[in-house]
Amino acid sequence: MERFKYMKFFKFKKTNVVSLINFTGIIAPNMGRKKGLNIQDYNKLIEQAFQNKRNKAVVLVINSPGGSPVQSEFLADKIINLSKEKNIPVITFVEDVAASGGYWLACAADEIFASKASIIGSIGVISAGFGFDKALNKIGVDRRIYTAGKNKSLLDPFSPENKDDVKRLKNLQTKLHDHFISFIKLRRGKKIDLKNKDLFSGMFWSGQEALELGLIDGIGQVNSILKDRFGNNVKIKEFQNKKRFFDLGNLISITFEVVSNKIEEKLIFKKFGL
Repeated sequence: MERFKYMKFFKFKKTNVVSLINFTGIIAPNMGRKKGLNIQDYNKLIEQAFQNKRNKAVVLVINSPGGSPVQSEFLADKIINLSKEKNIPVITFVEDVAASGGYWLACAADEIFASKASIIGSIGVISAGFGFDKALNKIGVDRRIYTAGKNKSLLDPFSPENKDDVKRLKNLQTKLHDHFISFIKLRRGKKIDLKNKDLFSGMFWSGQEALELGLIDGIGQVNSILKDRFGNNVKIKEFQNKKRFFDLGNLISITFEVVSNKIEEKLIFKKFGL
């Protein structure tokens, strides 16, 4: 009993804890082995990050050129809803790029920080493809399509471009773009410079320019800002998905799929000079 008498003279220093989730790569739905950022793979991970009652914040480290608008919305909504439910603030740190869907995801946070050299923005919608109809004519191949439903073969890459098809696509893109813009306005509020005509044009900027436009809140690196805010002894607990082990019997097909996915990802990052 004698030793407990002196316990009151000691103060136990509480350590501030933050949970960290890395979002690196393109945003894409779960399609078997194809790797991407999506709600199916990250749902439990996000929930775990918010479970610690000692959490001072949940940190998102983002390095993504975008991808699926649906998965971007699902991920962002999951984070926003848990932040409100648990009353835990969310802070985003952008590494090389948070563009398009990557920026959508970044805006799930209450604050966004980036490097001066980070690439931010690209608030727009894009659809891309190829037209092979002229190539078919040159080699003497006929394209034959049989459908039930007159619009079933919209935007067929082996048929000549149809103005009505393009009009329908543009209309869909406009609606998606408007939805994207509404979300950014809701999350960034009066911080963004609405007078800038290029803000929602699909243009992207450096971190320093993005700060001036109100797309981010500050310039800084994750460790230094967290120490400034929560103390030098802040504990960063990182949450990440477990690595999947390959079946050796499917090694060749898996290797080809991984290589093709990496090429696709590299091409998207290449757009931003990365």
